[in-house]
Amino acid sequence: MKNVEKYINRFCPAPLTAPHWVQKQKIEKAPVWCSVDLRDGNQALAVPMDQAEKLELFRLLCHIGFREIEVGFPAASETEYSFLRELIERKLAPEDVTLQVMTQAREPILRRTFDALRGAGHAIIHLYLSTSPVQCEQVLHRSPEEVRKLAAEAARLMVQLQKENGTDYTFEFTPESFTETDPDYALSVAEAVLDEWEPTPEHKAILNLPASVELSMPHVFANTVEYIHHRLRRRDSVLLSVHTHNDRGTAVAACERGLLAGAERIEGTLFGTGERSGNADIVTLALNLYTQGVDPGLELSDLPKISAVCERLTRSPIHERQPYSGRMVFAAYSGSHQDAIAKSLSHREKQGGPWQIPYLSVDPADIGREYEEDVIRINSQSGKGGVGYLLEHRFGFVLPQQMRSAVAAEIKRYSDRQHKVITAEDVYHAFSSAFVNINTPLRVLDYSFRRGTLTHASVKLELGGSIRELEADGRGRLDAVVNALRDKLGLPFSRATYSEHALEASTHAEAVTYVSVIANDGCASWGVGLDDDMVASSVHALIAAINRNPSLFIQNTP
Repeated sequence: MKNVEKYINRFCPAPLTAPHWVQKQKIEKAPVWCSVDLRDGNQALAVPMDQAEKLELFRLLCHIGFREIEVGFPAASETEYSFLRELIERKLAPEDVTLQVMTQAREPILRRTFDALRGAGHAIIHLYLSTSPVQCEQVLHRSPEEVRKLAAEAARLMVQLQKENGTDYTFEFTPESFTETDPDYALSVAEAVLDEWEPTPEHKAILNLPASVELSMPHVFANTVEYIHHRLRRRDSVLLSVHTHNDRGTAVAACERGLLAGAERIEGTLFGTGERSGNADIVTLALNLYTQGVDPGLELSDLPKISAVCERLTRSPIHERQPYSGRMVFAAYSGSHQDAIAKSLSHREKQGGPWQIPYLSVDPADIGREYEEDVIRINSQSGKGGVGYLLEHRFGFVLPQQMRSAVAAEIKRYSDRQHKVITAEDVYHAFSSAFVNINTPLRVLDYSFRRGTLTHASVKLELGGSIRELEADGRGRLDAVVNALRDKLGLPFSRATYSEHALEASTHAEAVTYVSVIANDGCASWGVGLDDDMVASSVHALIAAINRNPSLFIQNTP
């Protein structure tokens, strides 16, 4: 590509030679989560949410378990201001939920922000100021020293306004464009702010380190977080937070490495909504912890419902391959994958133990997903394992192992003809049409049995428009019918396999039988019988298996 030379490294890495975070294998506990869906997420929407929609999303965030929620930028517009006032005046925030608001380092905006918080009780006031050389020179038109002074003056005014309000707030500072700022300079600005706030271990301030634009690989961000973590003078009085954007597609990875590097708090959004490529996806972050045996402290057990509400309110569809929440993320089309999943699920049903299922990092059921709809997806690439699992767990048919290949082949043919992913109902329809109670060209009209030393069968049937009545003996009822069809009717086959069970998925007591027959040329065919009566079920299965091999009738059709 052309012009590559213009993209020099804009990020400012920390001078770490041996970072400690790389030696850690796992995040041991969940961070403090702060949702910025109602501020950062909302401002990124083509059609921002109205007040009723914001309130619905706020309630969802509370239900999920967020205890810090950034609800807006109250000085930015009357809509933002009035939404905050509605939350406060109607006491809509649960007592254990802290409202967070954002503000620039400008006196009129700070005063408007404090005014908007009247009566809120405890809240977080989030002060931000750009610190990168580009922003200082080209946007703020101030020297680095002037920017540091501006940050300190804004922090001092916040202390004054808090005293005037008579309310105890938590203060947060974000050096915007942190990853484009020399770490030592960013630290000096943060220290100037903290000097004004004078936080204590009992009343901490929040220092939020953002990747306002993601410019480097995640480990570079983590090194810089660790650099700040080890050099903060009031480290025991500061809650270290990270807020990553997804411009390079690694916001989640940067957050996770930031936690390993010393951060204790994460700002992000559900499903990564946000400016440009979005924010860190808190759903992904939380469920990544969950799959490592760490309770994320968020309730995501009905993820489809959460996804549907967010898609409706934000008018932003969740990509079908989005981790955990995407419609297709658990879908297994590959026959070998389906077979491995089905076998491991069956093993776990019998043996229990920790979750160790091939190709599935999390149990879909734990986040509200259905195996039959979300995991085992059937198309022309699917195999016997997935088809067998679906028929068993959705419809109650426990196919004999030897039969699964024949059924899978039939389902593949059906899928090829449809040229699409087929539903569970499609699978059942194709299976039923091809195997269950097939009564053409041979149809049994009636039968009866008489017990003696052997079982005697009298069978009335129709073949090619002709009615036949046959009699034969056998070691059992089905064996007697087999002998009648083979010896008296002259059909060249032998019965190879028989199995039966009750169909538990049925609304009433039904018996299902599986029978295979082998023609004299060695070709095997399978049939399935379904009936309230077990004997009738076995006869239906036998006839279905015979009917599925047309070569058996070549010499017997009038």
